[in-house]
Amino acid sequence: MTSAIVIAIDGPVAAGKGTLARQLAAHYGLRHLDSGMLYRAVAARLLEAGGDPDDAAAAAGAARALVSQDLERGNLRSEAVGRAASKVAANPDVRAALLAFQRAFAAEPPGAVVDGRDIGTVVFPDAQAKLFVTATETARVERRYRELLEREGGADRAAVARDLAERDRRDRERQTAPLRQADDAICLDSSDLDAGQVFAAALAFVDQRLNS
Repeated sequence: MTSAIVIAIDGPVAAGKGTLARQLAAHYGLRHLDSGMLYRAVAARLLEAGGDPDDAAAAAGAARALVSQDLERGNLRSEAVGRAASKVAANPDVRAALLAFQRAFAAEPPGAVVDGRDIGTVVFPDAQAKLFVTATETARVERRYRELLEREGGADRAAVARDLAERDRRDRERQTAPLRQADDAICLDSSDLDAGQVFAAALAFVDQRLNS
């Protein structure tokens, strides 16, 4: 148990948890860690070495070799790395290797806002505030489609939908740390809300938890 403040945010891909995490971190003066970037960094290392994301031993080795500089790789947001990251994230040895990194990051005062898939359930079960950010599949597909259009100049909406559905399935059905809402987390559905509205709702909840 750490004296630093920890705000845990979980949710499926393209639900808006990353945007919210950055906003809360800035508001409270905390550090921010996107745990998904850790798995993307592992995947990027693995792909660069010619490894297979389905090779459990190779993925675990890449996770154990991860250094902070890997989080600065320029290709972490690519679709290929994202697909590979979803696979390596289902590897229990990969998750175990990255658990200590996440806890050490948040233990450094004043604390951190950490977003991912198992932050409130596994990584920080004692976090002072937990949120589960979700949205309809239709809304999330549209957000990811637009993100790819802006970043890469082109995208196939049907392919985006298939990829999102597959990543959802892996996140929810994996045996180790599946995506689920923590019992003491508040659920925020961002389907019909803009970023400012989601932030306002989250802020009210987190303030209440931190002041209680």
